[in-house]
Amino acid sequence: MTKTDTTTEHRGFRFSDIRKMFGGGQSTLRQFGILGSLIAIILIFQIFSNGLTLSPGNVINVMQQYSYILILAIGMVMVIIMGHIDLSVGSVAAFVGIVVAKSMAEWNFPWWAAILLGLALGALVGAWQGLWVAYVGVPAFIVTLAGMLFFRGANQWIGDSISVPVPREFVIIGAGYLPEIAIPIPYNVPTLILGLLAAAWLVFFEWRTRRQQKKMGADRAPLWVSVVKVVLLCAVIIGAAFLFASGRPGTSFPISGLILLALVILYSFVTNHTVFGRHIYAVGGNRQAAKLSGVKDRRVDFFVMMNMSVLAAVAGMIFVARSQASGPQDGNGWELDAIAAVFIGGAAVSGGIGTVIGSIIGGLVMAFLNNGMQLLSFGADTVQMVKGAVLLVAVGIDAYNKQQGRPSVLGFLTKRRKPAGEFGAIDTTPIGARAMQAENGSATSATPGGSGDDAPTPAGSRAADPGSPTPPAV
Repeated sequence: MTKTDTTTEHRGFRFSDIRKMFGGGQSTLRQFGILGSLIAIILIFQIFSNGLTLSPGNVINVMQQYSYILILAIGMVMVIIMGHIDLSVGSVAAFVGIVVAKSMAEWNFPWWAAILLGLALGALVGAWQGLWVAYVGVPAFIVTLAGMLFFRGANQWIGDSISVPVPREFVIIGAGYLPEIAIPIPYNVPTLILGLLAAAWLVFFEWRTRRQQKKMGADRAPLWVSVVKVVLLCAVIIGAAFLFASGRPGTSFPISGLILLALVILYSFVTNHTVFGRHIYAVGGNRQAAKLSGVKDRRVDFFVMMNMSVLAAVAGMIFVARSQASGPQDGNGWELDAIAAVFIGGAAVSGGIGTVIGSIIGGLVMAFLNNGMQLLSFGADTVQMVKGAVLLVAVGIDAYNKQQGRPSVLGFLTKRRKPAGEFGAIDTTPIGARAMQAENGSATSATPGGSGDDAPTPAGSRAADPGSPTPPAV
């Protein structure tokens, strides 16, 4: 064990260790402040609703009712990191939904072929919008505003402004649950197994992280920090699993939640551990510096916009399946909920900052606000006003603190770090600032071969990385 390891493993208590538990460089949950807000909201509504908020039926309903918004937030955070905005996602979801519904109801498509048709249609729509943004140069706001109007009209034109029902086999992706197993216990066994697997993966991930830090000689948090963090998170996961597993007979963890979980894992990996993910942050932080480093920014723009429409297609199909029909009003306001979730989750308006996990937490904040006020019989007008106020306050406080030179809440929560010892000393400079330094020729620490949080270094000052594109001669 190195001297650093001995110091960190056996030194006394420090308050900074609490920050490392959920917000330090060793953590994967950097939005711990937003997570704390979510917990507070749930507890407040739990008290005032006499325990209805955390009842099994209500938790299952929240997951089913807002899964499609959370799926949209996964794609929207990548769009916003790039410095764009997508106003068309609700209309694209409705357009894909009506085409998929008619393909099964009138064109005799099997349900699986209809799903493939919906995904292909979403990719085609995204490629069309991405072409205008990336290669024609029209701002994404204008392109997607046009898309919002066009595909809303296309939905009503194709569907004749009437509802089109979908078959029972298709409904399962939006209204289905994990199956029951004939075991004489009052819980859904597959849901409990899913919770246990998630807890086991969390323990393994923390153990592997500490092992890698030890091998690299990095400064590790004390062992008790990791133990407390793992115990708390496992308790939350197991508790949620029991809630989902103890609903009324025939219900359990929703299939739509399973799809959401798979997408969160996939896109968290893509944004944090792939070259494409690093390019998204690099272009969003400083496009010119990224171009000088060899990043093909137009290609990144194109695929991010196309990916957003594919996820909109997934969200639209899940909503249609849950509703058991596609209608002319599907998708109204979805883009606003998705954008709000991303900004509440810690993304920056200027781009370059944001995470998939943070956007999911932000979406859950909006979901439980909505649900809690409905349980307390607030009117729809009040719900909309509160949601708008929460979004404005969340971003406004951060902007004010930046203007006054005070610590920025969102800046602290989303500050990008890389493990010490992997490529030298810890670099805690935010991505946007590092890219700005790179453009001025003063950046020396950012490396495209680092973690997904790092922006590329300009040509002539970057470390060798066989997996990264070769920069042009400058």
